[in-house]
This record gives sequence, structure tokens and C-alpha cells, in this order.
Amino acid sequence: MYRSTDQTDKTKVTCIRNRADVLYDFKVSFFTMGQLPNFPWNFLERELENDSSSEMILDILNQTCLHPLCCKHPPSVRYRRLFLSQLIKRHEASGREPLDELYDCYKSYLLPCGEAVSLSESTAVISEGTTGLVTWEAALYLAEWALENTHAFTDRTVLELGSGVGLTGIAVCRSCSPSSYMFSDCHLSVLHRLRDNVQLNGLDNQNSPRVSVEHLDWEEVTEKQLREIGAATVIAAGRNMVWLYSIQSVKLKILFKGNVPSVGDFFTINTAYVNSVKNDLYICISGIQHEVMTGPVTHVFFYNRQATIEMIKLYV
Repeated sequence: MYRSTDQTDKTKVTCIRNRADVLYDFKVSFFTMGQLPNFPWNFLERELENDSSSEMILDILNQTCLHPLCCKHPPSVRYRRLFLSQLIKRHEASGREPLDELYDCYKSYLLPCGEAVSLSESTAVISEGTTGLVTWEAALYLAEWALENTHAFTDRTVLELGSGVGLTGIAVCRSCSPSSYMFSDCHLSVLHRLRDNVQLNGLDNQNSPRVSVEHLDWEEVTEKQLREIGAATVIAAGRNMVWLYSIQSVKLKILFKGNVPSVGDFFTINTAYVNSVKNDLYICISGIQHEVMTGPVTHVFFYNRQATIEMIKLYV
């Protein structure tokens, strides 16, 4: 129940209102494009103070932007944007986890062949306790390199570490003709989104390449698991180097055992993070022949190219 106070020049009227009344006020005000300051925001703020869930936010969304009437006859784009800004501001001020309905979206990345890689992603940097629900610049960088160097993947078994939402792997499967491709990640929420994206792009119902999505934690991986995978090429692209320099050198040597030296394995890393972990990185790969590779020449995707990204090729 909510207590509402309305004041005129001479009287003050206090009434008790329930949750359904407040939701109805949001709905009516939204579809008539009422003035945003007049929405019952104080009730929402009070609810967020007293309830640890984001249920009220979701209920408001379902009565406004996600309502079937909004899909059929929506208020103006500008009005919806301003309304969502107010809603997001209050949700973020409450310190709660990002709500999927506020931050999730579909992004489509156009390939040179004319096809598109469409992905379900989050616009929140951290969502569900992970950064893996966002496509990072390093993944786009590696995908561009793969499109220029298809020979590194053609007719090969490819293993991708930390696949995230799947941009790099789907681009490779669409354009580079690997014989098989294994996506992997260790976060369950990321794996769920990754499987959905693989299915969304039609890779789950084709014979070539053979595609699988696996739960693999590279701090717990065993030599037996790696030998069973038998990848000829291993790739990884991430926001930072945390997973790489946390792996011991012996595990890296096991990981790359049996790979073809002429092909090697490719890691893209954001060098903004390398300076702080440079010593750890080179200790980690000190027993492995490696070189810094030249990046892609052709700009296929739109992303922040001011971020310096470096690609390292490892030989065993």
C-alpha cells in the first residue's frame, strides 16, 4: 500500500493507494505522453528502498515500453528514451544488479559477404556477475583478422577460449570454413546466451562446420580434456588478460601440445591492460616461442579504434 498526498491552495488530501493503482498511473501517463515529472516516481523510489528485488521496475516496463500497445502504437522515440532514462536512473541509484529487460538488446554485425551476425547482448558492462555478455573490441579485432586470414582456419578444428556472446566464432564459421568449431566459456549465464546466439545464427542445424558449445574452465582443465579436444588452432579474445596470466606455464604448454607450428595460436589482448600485467604475461609464455602479429587492415566493424589492441601468436 502507498500513501499519496495531494495539496491544493487550501486543503491537503491524503489517500492510500495500492500497487495496482500506481502501475495504472504509470501506464495511463505513459500512453498519453504525460509530463515525466508528474509520474509517481516517489512510489517507485519507496518500493526500491523497501524491496530488494527489481519486480516493480519490471512491472512498470510491462505496463509501458513492453506493453503490446507500445509495439503497435508507440509514443515518440524521444519520449520513450526520456522515460527509460528516468527509470534506469532510479534503478541504478538503488544499487541493484542490471535488469535484463532494461539492458539486453540485439546487435547485428555485417560481414563482407553480405550476411549478418546477430547477437543477443547486454549493454551493461557487468551483468549477472560477468563481463562476458558484451562484445569487446578485441573480439571484433580478432574477427576482422580472421576474415583477412581465412587460411588459418580452413579445414581445421578450432577451439575458442572465453567465447562470450559468440561474435568471433560465428564470423569464423560463416566465412572461414573450419571443419569443426568449439565455443567455450566457464560462466553459466554466458554459456546460456552463447548457445542461444549459436542457434539464432543457424549454426546448430548444419553439418559443416561441426559446432559445439562447451563448459570449460581453463584454471581447472586437465591434460586429458585438452588431448580429447585435439584442436589445431586455439583462439581467444577478451577485455583483459586476467584469464591468460592466471594460467600456469605448464598448463599453457599442455594446451598447445600437438598444434601445428606453422599455424600457431592467436590471442588478442587490449594493451591498455598489458602494462600492468606485462611481467606476468611474459613469465607465462616464457617457454613458448611467440611473436606480435600485424593486425587487420580492412575495417569491417564499427568500434573504438583508439583502444590499442595487440595480437600474440604462440608456437609450440
